[in-house]
Parts: sequence; C-alpha cells; structure tokens
Amino acid sequence: MMENAWLIPLIPLFSSVILLIFGKQLRESAAYIGILAVLVSFICSVIVLVERIDAPTYKQEIVWLVTGEVNITAGFEVTALNTLLLVMVSLVSCLVQIYSKGYMEGEKRFSIFYTYLGFFTFAMLGLVLSPNLLQLYFFWELVGLGSFLLIGFYFYKKEAKEAAKKAFIMTRIGDLGLLIAIILLFWKTGSFDFQEIFSSIGAGEISGGMLTLIALLLFAGAVGKSGQFPLHSWLPDAMEGPTPVSALIHAATMVAAGVYLVAVTFPIFSASSTAMETVAVIGGFTAIFAASIALVQKDIKRILAYSTISQLGYMMLALGTAGYTAGIFHLLTHAFFKALLFLAAGSIIHAIHTQDIYKMGGLWKKMRLTSPLFLIGALSISGVPLLSGFFSKDEILVSAWVNGNFLLFWIAMITAFLTSFYVFRLFFLIFTGQPKTEVVSKESPFSMVLPMGILGILAVCSGYIQTPWFGSYLGEFLVKGNKFLLVPAHSEGPAWIMAAAAVFSLSGILLAYLIYVKQTISRNFLIKEGSFINTTLINKYFIDETYYFTVGKTVKGLALFCSYIERFVIGGFEWAVTGTIRSLGSAGARLQSGQVQVYGVAVFAGLAVLVIIYALTGGLIR
Repeated sequence: MMENAWLIPLIPLFSSVILLIFGKQLRESAAYIGILAVLVSFICSVIVLVERIDAPTYKQEIVWLVTGEVNITAGFEVTALNTLLLVMVSLVSCLVQIYSKGYMEGEKRFSIFYTYLGFFTFAMLGLVLSPNLLQLYFFWELVGLGSFLLIGFYFYKKEAKEAAKKAFIMTRIGDLGLLIAIILLFWKTGSFDFQEIFSSIGAGEISGGMLTLIALLLFAGAVGKSGQFPLHSWLPDAMEGPTPVSALIHAATMVAAGVYLVAVTFPIFSASSTAMETVAVIGGFTAIFAASIALVQKDIKRILAYSTISQLGYMMLALGTAGYTAGIFHLLTHAFFKALLFLAAGSIIHAIHTQDIYKMGGLWKKMRLTSPLFLIGALSISGVPLLSGFFSKDEILVSAWVNGNFLLFWIAMITAFLTSFYVFRLFFLIFTGQPKTEVVSKESPFSMVLPMGILGILAVCSGYIQTPWFGSYLGEFLVKGNKFLLVPAHSEGPAWIMAAAAVFSLSGILLAYLIYVKQTISRNFLIKEGSFINTTLINKYFIDETYYFTVGKTVKGLALFCSYIERFVIGGFEWAVTGTIRSLGSAGARLQSGQVQVYGVAVFAGLAVLVIIYALTGGLIR
C-alpha cells in the first residue's frame, strides 16, 4: 500500500469535487459520500502505518519542471512522522464528519459544508505527504484556503466574515517568512528536497548565521499556522465557524501543520542553538500567556481555543528543547482529547443554544453521555495520571529539565496548574450546580455521541505508546533509521518530575472544586473581579487593540496616502496627458469638416506659408 499512498489525499478531494457538482441534488445524503471517502483514507493510512513499522522510508517522485540544470520534482514520501500524521488527520476528520451529520442537520448549505471539509482534509493530507518544501508550500497555502472557507462558513454573519479574513491575513504574515526560507534554502543548496537539504547542512555548506536566519523564517510560518505569540489572535476568533470546524482546525489539521513544519525540518533547527532557544522561549511564553487568558473567559469555545494555543506552546517548547519525540507525542494525544472537548462543547451548545458558561449548570444529570466524555477530555488535558495527556506532558517536562532549561521547565509546570484549573472551572460551571438555562430532555443524536465515544477511548489509551513503564514505542519508531534525526527516543529524567506534575495538575482541579463547587474559597482568590489584572485578561492583554492602533492605523494611513497619490498625482498626470491629446484630437477633428471651401483655404494658406519660408531662407529672392 505504501507505493499507492498518494491516493490517500485524493480520495477526499474526489468526494469534494463530486459534492461541489451534485451537492444540491444529494442534499443531506452528501454526508455519506464525505464520510465514506475520509473513512477509506483512514483505512488506507492505517495500512500504510502498519507497513511502515518494519519497512524503510518509501519515496516516489517524477520530474515536474526543468529549469536550466535544475529538475524540480513532485511526488510523495512515506516516513515514520507523516504516517502518524496521516492516521491522526484522517481519523479525526472522519469522526468530525460523522459528528457533523447530526450537528449540521437542517443547514441550508449542508452539502457545501461537506465539500469544504473534504477539500480541507485533502490539503492537510497532501501537506504531510510532500517530499519537498516547494510541494509542501503549495499544500500549506491550500490548508489556509480551506480554513478561510470553513471559518467563514456563516458568511452572512459579520463576525464570521471578519474572523475568516483575520485568519487568512495573519497566517499570510507567517507564510511570507516560510516562502523566504524556502527561497534561501534553494539558493544555498539548489534543491527543495528535504534529504538533499539536510545532507548539505550536514556537509557544512550553509553558514551558521544563514542557518539561523532560515530556521527563524521557517518558524515564522509555524507561528502563523499554529497560533503562537504574537500571531495567535486569529485562532480564538476562528470560533465563529461551526463547532465541528473548530474541532478539526484546533485538534488535528491547521494548527498541527505548524508543529509538523518544525518537526519535519528539525535537522535545520537542531543545527542552530539560537533557533532552538527561540522556538523554546516562544513556545513557553505562549503556553503560559494563553493559559492566563483562559482563566477568565466565559465563552466555552474561546476557553478551549486559548487552551489550544497554550498546548501548542507546549509542543513548541518540547521541540525547542530537543524533545522531538515529546512534541510529536503531545501533538497526537492533544488531537484526541482536544477534539473530544470541542465536540462535547458542540453537544452542549446543541442542547442549550448558548456558549456562555455562566448561563449553564446542572448538566451532569441531563446529558448522561456528553458529561462523562467531557470529563475524560478535561482529565486528560489536565495531565491527570494514567490518561494520555499525563504521559505526553511528562515527556515535555522531562525534556525541558534534561536539557537544562529550568526556567522553561517551571513555566511549563505552572501552565499545567493553570490548565487544570481553567478546564475544571469550565467543567464545574457547566455540569454542577443548578441549571440556569432550559435544557433539551434528550441527549445529542447517536451520530454526535459515537465520535465522542471513540475519542474518549483514545484520550485514555493513546498515551501508552510512550511511557517510562511499558516502553518508548513511539520514540523508537520516529528515530529509527533516520540518520538526520540525532535525538533520543526517550528522555530519562528524575522520578520526582512525574510526581510533581501530578501534584500541580491535581492542585488546580482541587482549587477549582473549592471555588466553584464547595465555594469555600472566594472567586476573587486568584484574580479579583474588576481589578486591573482581571480587566487585562478579559481583554486578552489588549493585543487586538494594540494591533489596531499600531499596525492597523499605520497600514490604513499608508493606504490612504497611496490612494491620494494615485488619485491626485498619478490621476492628475493621466488627466493632463489624456486631456491634451483629447483637445488636440478635437481640434484636428474640427478641421475635417468635409467642406471643400475650408480645405481650399487651408491648401492656399499652407502654400503661402511655404512660399514665405522659402523666400526668407534665400530662395528666389537671393
């Protein structure tokens, strides 16, 4: 199956084209085509993964373009890293499409929604299969297009349109850095191919300063796609899209693309200590920065969105501290428990038609399936022992400690405490206490509960592929046979780190319980309501306002200046030239009156002028 892996992204693309053409006739039956296509892609991905476990990397390319002596190729490559991503992306996409059948029921543009989902899945699967940077960049931009369409699905809402534009524009900033990095790599190595680039770096063909610049430009692309500070503010606004879209974008596709970019180009980053430190610092800062904002938000989806930003910061911190396996491990576990949390949030919104957590309450007895599934996701993201998030977070903490990044280690530890606190603040406000909103009498439909159930199982079990007790299977699979990846399969750290992480996580849950359930501690214990800190956090550190009054006003002022230059300087010059020519043309046209008398006068007048000129210049007179 490895030699036919190129079919995996094409299957959802085919379904997308079919739905685009025949969607109106199919109506809600479009869901079955979309689900079937992604399910086939998932099955094929699993087969490819199983084959790749005992096989070397498989690569197949054709010459796409010849320019001078350079052959630019296109094709696909099956590596340890991208087989994991293939399974993760296709599985979560399949579950989201199954879930969407119930959630989006009755939507007028139902088939269009599935068209967009199929296209988005195709773009992400194509991205991870790309064997070179140029092809990756093409799919990278297609992922951006797909996210734009899905975030702006409710285009008749102003907020959705603004969110789609914001996501598209902010990610373009990072994409410019990625494009420049690709150009510089081609300039220095003469190739876009990953293996050839890594070989050139290993041979010392690129100077240290240039390597650092290239790595930082690559990271700029990852910052945009993965919502890292300072290009993070598009990601919470992306919640204006349908909830299944939020689950797909925030769990397994678009935000995962940024982490994948750093991972797939890791030999470039590891060759520059400055680049590695930058990745780690930005990741650590983003993790605690976003977690602090989530403490005071009241919109259920935005809390989960800031949680996503924070967890992505964790992954970047891991990669920046040479924790290659830790970063990929957390990427996988996060995909499952975050998709579960978003889908469970969608189930809640579907039931009570509000996203304000202060208008919720008492849902534990009302939604007997959604409630425990949400709890599983909350426990996993909080790092409670024996769930998947516990093992992947522990791997990150150990990586930071072993590599001597003690400040980042404690930032990650504090972030773990904040994460468990705000997630269980969310849980207790929604599921405990007295109901504050009328709730439907029945649970969400089976098509919505089934995907959540599968994700709940994965949120519990997926962590056991990389544990200090049963073996580092994931790490060994990732590094085996990769001569460019000089990292350990597993980082060994002191035992107290795992115990401390569990204590920090459980302390956050206990504090949330004492504040929001027992109410023995005031809600102003951590952050006083109405205080400067509270106001700052509610307004997300005024980042959007800062951008508006700095970058926004500057760009708008520059645009107005250019507009005036175009209208009055360039336009004025154009008007003068065209006016002059038009006047000359009009004068000439008046001479062509068609009257013989006028023509005769003109001939004699011209002849008289010629005679005078001839005489004055020494003609007959001389």
